[in-house]
Amino acid sequence: MDKNARRVRLSVISSMHYAKLVFRSLLLLAAGWVYISGRLRRGEGALTGLLHRNPVMDVIWLVFVVEMILRFFPSHVESMGCQKQFRKNYVPAAGELPAKRSRGMWTVLAAWVALNGAIGALYFTGVIDEGVLLLISLAYSVCDMVCILFFCPFQTWFMKNKCCTTCRIYNWDYPMMFTPLLFVPSLYTWSLAAVALGLLVRWEVTYARHPERFYESTNESLACVNCKEKLCHHKKALRQLWIRQKRSVQEKLPPLPGRKKDAAGK
Repeated sequence: MDKNARRVRLSVISSMHYAKLVFRSLLLLAAGWVYISGRLRRGEGALTGLLHRNPVMDVIWLVFVVEMILRFFPSHVESMGCQKQFRKNYVPAAGELPAKRSRGMWTVLAAWVALNGAIGALYFTGVIDEGVLLLISLAYSVCDMVCILFFCPFQTWFMKNKCCTTCRIYNWDYPMMFTPLLFVPSLYTWSLAAVALGLLVRWEVTYARHPERFYESTNESLACVNCKEKLCHHKKALRQLWIRQKRSVQEKLPPLPGRKKDAAGK
């Protein structure tokens, strides 16, 4: 067995990410059940009370507001990806700031605005209702954990950063998560959006004033040798597991006639 394919022990931070993935998935399922059951009973839109006083919405609001407020302060159980903004996590390195510091960021922003602009158009034309907007936001929250733990399209296709720890837009997660809720005027939705916006402003102001904290070349805390998450090892093990399973399935499948013929050289 390949040594690199051995099971990698999860760090505390990675375990927290998995716990969030499970919990957010359960929230999405609970909200989906409320939405579908409401449509079947009343035949009308929305988790129509779900964006108003409702036990499910109370839980959703409380969970994410607490998560966001904690993100304003240094923490030992949060990823260095969002913690690098704090002065206590800055350890000067001998390198220089990269020449292209906003590579991919504007493309991500444009793509996100376009995607959610289309979602907003569907809402205002009556194709989807406010309940669907909430479900989309909860789906975004689950995808946020998927990006951290398994595969991140922003990292792979746009930002080209080495890992989450060095991600320039790590703290964009909550503002991106609650973008669909901006279309719905409600105490729940706009308070979530306001706290998320506060996080974004704090992040961008810190970046503008102290860009040296955000790059491995200028901050030793972001170097691989100082990483406490080891998510890259875990992702690599999962990728190798996927490759082995795919190969195993392919070996069990009967070869296509054309391929068999080609393999025989005929």
